[in-house]
Amino acid sequence: MDESSVHNPLLWGQGSGHANVRRKTPLSVTLAKWILKIAMLALFISWIALMFLFPADFVQKLFEKWIQATDGTVFGITGSLFLLFSGPILLIAVLSIAYLVISGEEELHEKKPSKYPSFRLWTFPVLVDGPFGVVSAAELIGILLFVVFVIWAVYAYTMSILSLMSDQLTFKEKSCLFLEILGLRFGLIGMFCLAFLFLPVARGSVLLRFIDIPFEHATRYHVWLGHLTMLLFTIHGLLYVVAWTIEGRLLHEILEWRDIGVAILPGVISLSAGLLMWVTSLPPVRKLNFELFFYTHQLYVIFIVFLALHVGDFIFTMAAGGIFIFILDRFLRFCQSRRVVDIISAKCLPCGTVELVLAKPENLRYNALSFVFLQVRELSWLQWHPFSVSSSPLDGKYHISVLIKVLGKWTEKLRGNILENSEKELPFSPHSKITASVEGPYGHEIPYHLMYENLILVAGGIGISPFLAVLSDILHCVREGRPCLLRNILIVWAVKRSDELSLLSTIDMDSICPSFSSKLNLETCIYVTRESEPPLEEGKVQNTQDFSLCPTSKSCGMSVLVGTGHTIWSGLYVISSMVGFVISMGLLDIFYINPFRISSWWYKGLLFVVCMITSVVIFGGLVVGLWHLWERRILAKEQFEDDKLNIDKAEHKETVAREDSHLAKLTGIRYGARPDFKEIFETVSQNWGHVDAGVIVCGPPTLQSSVAKEIRSHNFRRQSDHPIFHFNSHSFDL
Repeated sequence: MDESSVHNPLLWGQGSGHANVRRKTPLSVTLAKWILKIAMLALFISWIALMFLFPADFVQKLFEKWIQATDGTVFGITGSLFLLFSGPILLIAVLSIAYLVISGEEELHEKKPSKYPSFRLWTFPVLVDGPFGVVSAAELIGILLFVVFVIWAVYAYTMSILSLMSDQLTFKEKSCLFLEILGLRFGLIGMFCLAFLFLPVARGSVLLRFIDIPFEHATRYHVWLGHLTMLLFTIHGLLYVVAWTIEGRLLHEILEWRDIGVAILPGVISLSAGLLMWVTSLPPVRKLNFELFFYTHQLYVIFIVFLALHVGDFIFTMAAGGIFIFILDRFLRFCQSRRVVDIISAKCLPCGTVELVLAKPENLRYNALSFVFLQVRELSWLQWHPFSVSSSPLDGKYHISVLIKVLGKWTEKLRGNILENSEKELPFSPHSKITASVEGPYGHEIPYHLMYENLILVAGGIGISPFLAVLSDILHCVREGRPCLLRNILIVWAVKRSDELSLLSTIDMDSICPSFSSKLNLETCIYVTRESEPPLEEGKVQNTQDFSLCPTSKSCGMSVLVGTGHTIWSGLYVISSMVGFVISMGLLDIFYINPFRISSWWYKGLLFVVCMITSVVIFGGLVVGLWHLWERRILAKEQFEDDKLNIDKAEHKETVAREDSHLAKLTGIRYGARPDFKEIFETVSQNWGHVDAGVIVCGPPTLQSSVAKEIRSHNFRRQSDHPIFHFNSHSFDL
């Protein structure tokens, strides 16, 4: 290998032509981005501070003055509370749109190789064993902030309640009053946590895109927040149940549905739906019966609607911002998933893994570490499953590939369907069709695997799937002179049996970039853990079952109606829906609620939810319709026809046809052994020196914990001339 190529990033100082010239960002753009960042940070800190300090007496007094000052406005108390508790996060979403629009793709071009390696809060693992899994320093800070908030709020409210207790009351009356007021306060704390609960699962939201957190990471935060929120709401309900039981009016209270004040029965229904979702989402239940978890989680609609009926409109506004952003994302996903996408080809590898190649339009953007959600209608009309993308966006303009390991009933049916169709296929008979609906792709806004100079990819089993896309992406960038800082790559892959090595047949490095070995230091270590020696058939590739579908002029690719798609269109969709919501609420107050003196809390809560949904469907739907027409016009210009789809398909088949030669080149296979990460990281430290080294892990939790533990240990006791390892996980077990 050329020495200069190893010690210099590919983007900076190699190649020729305009592709490698770093574009300078205009000063006005840089200034605008900094102003937007500062404004969003100030808004976010103010929003967090308001909720954190809300239990304090001085904040309560200020809050009462604010309510009195805004009570006579058009929107009344509901509008003032919405402005305080939901306005900031929605305004941050709008500013995020502006930031993403002016940023474009400049972020990757602005990235320079770091001369001074340093620790980063987001990639430094602190906790590696425990109920939270691998937790970074930044995540630990977030967890501690929520814990401190709950403890502080409970303490402040408890002291406030005790100060209100009158000596004239009996012990029984004091106890019941204390339990009821404390239960009310626990419900309020739960509402503040609920304000964050739906933000992580808005998969394509501008907020996640702005902070560059992919949904598979954000899902963890949703799980953590879900446990905390449901714990608070459960305590809220139990305290009332105990108080009413002591007073002897439990049945009367839980069946009450009053107009003025909190309606109890809707709260019971909402809490019951929440408890069902909570119990079935626990890891043992979810692993035992995924379908049960999936179907009961659709009760979130019941949970939200009856919560609004329970607390009324003005209390519901405390959590409405996050819920509204989720509704925006959910409606857009619904629109995208209505399109039936053709599966160009389906193949069963010797290890039982299924490879699907899906049609997509050229202008659908994604990166190599993206996920898609699939629904195969021949198997089920209701079930959706997430899968890592196994192809690079540079592999082909009109297709996207996924590798699916057979693990459950749904994947078993999928494999059986492919095998059945491949056996029935005759040379001159019409081809059968398998169709799918797709949501996504979702992933990092910027392909962060291209922003490290030194990269270690650790995979377990099917976890190699996203790394095949990463490797292909890197090789394409090397060949085409695209932005890429990488110079050293180490792949560590552990499999149970040697038949899983057939997964590597889906990529041919020599065909992508024949001269990559002179520009990139690539090493591969493969461990076959359950075989002590190579099988007699080593070097021979077993026949695969290939079910190829010849696309016709009616072939349909994935829709670009996704939040991570066109920034301007998705921004218009968000802004129009927000404006529509304000207009809807204004018209409702002016022409219905105020003239007819509507005062029922539960009814106004229902109207509030209806306005949220209708504003997204009507105002946002209008933009989605125009977006769809724009998509069709773009597709017509690109002439998305059979010839281009067949080109992609031919390229895919060409790669498959070379799997014999590719497997023959594999080196570094160890049988009957497991990766010794201490030895691996020590060797890397000696070879790479004092650099930033990214480590991406895709595999079971035990593998992630092992790697994170070694990284934490190494970073604590590292020598001054050793690398700083940055832990990144790419979970495929969502």
